[in-house]
Amino acid sequence: MSEKRKPYPFDEFEPKWQSHWGKNKTYRTPGPGEEGFDPSKAKYYILDMFPYPSGAGLHVGHPEGYTATDIVGRYKRMKGFNVLHPMGWDAFGLPAEQYAIKTGQHPRVTTEANIANFRRQLQALGFGYDWDREVNTTDPGYVRWTQWIFLQLYHSYFCDEEQKAKPVSELEAKGWTQEQIDEVRLAFIHEAPVNWSPSMGTVLANEEVEEWKAKGETVERRPLRQWMLRITKYAQRLIDELEPLDWPESIKALQRNWIGRSEGAEVVFEVLPGTQTDHSEEAGDASFEVTVFTTRPDTLFGATYMVLAPEHPLVAEVTSPEQKEAVAAYVAACASKSDMERGLDKEKTGVATGAFAINPVNGEKIPVWIADYVMMGYGSGAIMAVPAHDERDFEFAKKFDLPIIQVVSEGSEDLSPSLPYTNQGTAINSGFLDGLKTSDAKKTMIAWLEEKGKGTRKVQYKLRDWLFSRQRYWGEPFPLLWDKETGRHVALPESELPLLQPEMEDFKPTGDPRGPLLNATDWIDYSPKYTRETNTMPQWAGSCWYYLRYCDPGNTEFFLSKEAEDYWGGDEAFVDLYVGGTEHAVLHLLYARFWHKVLHDLGYLKSKEPFKKLVNQGLILGEDGQKMSKSLGNVVNPDDVVENYGADSLRLYEMFMGPLEQVKPWSMSGVEGVHRFLAKVWRVAVREDGEGVWVPSGKIAEGEDRELAKTTHQTVKKVQEAIESLRFNTAISSMMECTNAYTAAQEVPRGLFLIFLKLLNPFAPHLTEEINALLGESELLSEQSWPEVDESLLVEAEIQLIVQVNGKLRARIMVPADVSKEDAEKAALAEGHVQSFIEGKTLRKIIVVPGKLVNIVAS
Repeated sequence: MSEKRKPYPFDEFEPKWQSHWGKNKTYRTPGPGEEGFDPSKAKYYILDMFPYPSGAGLHVGHPEGYTATDIVGRYKRMKGFNVLHPMGWDAFGLPAEQYAIKTGQHPRVTTEANIANFRRQLQALGFGYDWDREVNTTDPGYVRWTQWIFLQLYHSYFCDEEQKAKPVSELEAKGWTQEQIDEVRLAFIHEAPVNWSPSMGTVLANEEVEEWKAKGETVERRPLRQWMLRITKYAQRLIDELEPLDWPESIKALQRNWIGRSEGAEVVFEVLPGTQTDHSEEAGDASFEVTVFTTRPDTLFGATYMVLAPEHPLVAEVTSPEQKEAVAAYVAACASKSDMERGLDKEKTGVATGAFAINPVNGEKIPVWIADYVMMGYGSGAIMAVPAHDERDFEFAKKFDLPIIQVVSEGSEDLSPSLPYTNQGTAINSGFLDGLKTSDAKKTMIAWLEEKGKGTRKVQYKLRDWLFSRQRYWGEPFPLLWDKETGRHVALPESELPLLQPEMEDFKPTGDPRGPLLNATDWIDYSPKYTRETNTMPQWAGSCWYYLRYCDPGNTEFFLSKEAEDYWGGDEAFVDLYVGGTEHAVLHLLYARFWHKVLHDLGYLKSKEPFKKLVNQGLILGEDGQKMSKSLGNVVNPDDVVENYGADSLRLYEMFMGPLEQVKPWSMSGVEGVHRFLAKVWRVAVREDGEGVWVPSGKIAEGEDRELAKTTHQTVKKVQEAIESLRFNTAISSMMECTNAYTAAQEVPRGLFLIFLKLLNPFAPHLTEEINALLGESELLSEQSWPEVDESLLVEAEIQLIVQVNGKLRARIMVPADVSKEDAEKAALAEGHVQSFIEGKTLRKIIVVPGKLVNIVAS
């Protein structure tokens, strides 16, 4: 947009106001113990999911959520709340390290440059953040407390009786050995199949695999010794304590499904190796026991084969000599597949091991197979296959010609529903269960299994323990030491935190599961007795608790003071409003909830949950209707929009596009539309004199105008309700209508226009503050109170009544709002069009519904 075409000088006053706000710390939020803190004020903690500062900077999709929270924050301040609305940086992690490796620059250098660019862009949009509370997950002061929280997990265990975390010192006092304690720590070392990426030289959590494979990285399954967090112990609490939260039901469902609670039974099968196919007394000495979990123990009589995960430790021991080559080849092929790939609904594959299992309810010998649709990470890594009543088992049995025995019918008289029949019904072909309904058959079978010592009642979860190790440089080092002689691990003294990464010129992945820190020999060698752990924490570590640090960012004595926690945190949940993308549903949100619960259990937090209300902003697509990406060339840089139309236009357009949660395409013509609206507001109050100087237009005058007062106060009510319900687009529509009324008027009362500026201020803070100043007002709009609605102005003097004759609409009449029943009847009967329908007829009845209609019954 050229200089001549600019309808108002946003390029002059927007930087001016941003400088003023920064210099005067207009949006500083004092907390307990700080100058200016008012404990009598109610708090409102509003939070954005903090960004990962990439080299690409912001695109126009990022400010959508930030603008929404900024509007709410500004509104709540004007309503008298002490608003905490901070910003920070999720600055560790693989993306920064990948970029650093590619460019040869140290990740700290590129990260700091990216943060500086992000901060510049956010400040250019006028967001009211308290920059004194800015946090960076890579800052030593922040790393210190991330490592400290990790040590709380390391020094804790989950007490099953009390269903909470407790210090392992309690177990030490009871005489537990170190080995016993290590088996129950919330942070523990474990060797298990993991998602290893040879191309990146690190392991990935299950939730991360698809993201990195989509970026061209390779991932395979490999057994490695890794640090894990025992999140599975919190599975039930993560489900139960999710329910009261004001979150989108879709996000709750994603978390519940990811945790995957199932009720059923564990059943013990005897497995005969492929070298021993006779079920005899002698065979028993060479057999193995395999425990499987099933949600349908009532179908045990229909189990016709068993499937082991390819990586199950018994596979090598039970496979027959004839099948070893085929089994080995299949196991190798499965190693490169992720859990998600293996779980997809696709053609089933598998190989027979040559071994057999004994069905415990009928003694039948059933073949043992391996197949990739069974995974070691879920349950025991083995299933009993009931093909008549499970879709995956049915497909597998059909493909490999395995027996299918129906053991559940739709009803006692219909014994042959289409298979697989997966609903509940009546047990058939099931011995002592025959004739029982499914619910009763389950109970009976579980009781039988427990009586015979063949199984037990069980609740199981799909959730796996959190893989917490990364074989990379750019992450928090573990504050742990290894004893050179005994090979045991111990915690680093808290007095030595933070433990920072050593300075290294070569920080590229080595392919060694011990990570690139292995090359920092001086750093590793802690003492003659101990060496340091060489893995680092994942990016998620810092984002698990950043919302807590915002409340007390300068505290060097503790991660969060009791006073700050008491004031900013709620009793049930900590943050009042949290806004961010849906992509973090089972990553950050689940992990943060877990850490919060541990800190709550240990007495550091009073609330059980981190985020009370969650809102997911919708994706902003390119103008072509596709997701914004460099490869498609449809990315819109907010810097360009600000340069051509101003920050207020960008803010307003992002809120006017549609409901916050909705996916919507970008449109530059839409930006131009809201830009014209802001120009219209500007011209109501300001004009350009003969010398090109912007001066008050003279249209804003002292005086009164009842119609404009009514319009203004209707707008106050609509905008307030819209902000409270996050319907920002309807708030803007209301202000557009109000502006049209001002434009059409000869004069606009000054008091009314100043009220309107307050309504628009959270949306367009630069323009409104500039107009306010040009009108001679000395107090910032953002520091004034939100206007009160004058309800008396909202009372309608007249109302419209519908008049019906024999139930059919015949007229609409205007009557006084307080019209009596008798007067409403008279007005309806006097209406000319109505008289033509009742002329010559007898009036049988007149029904008056106050404020709505008059129905005349005539014949």
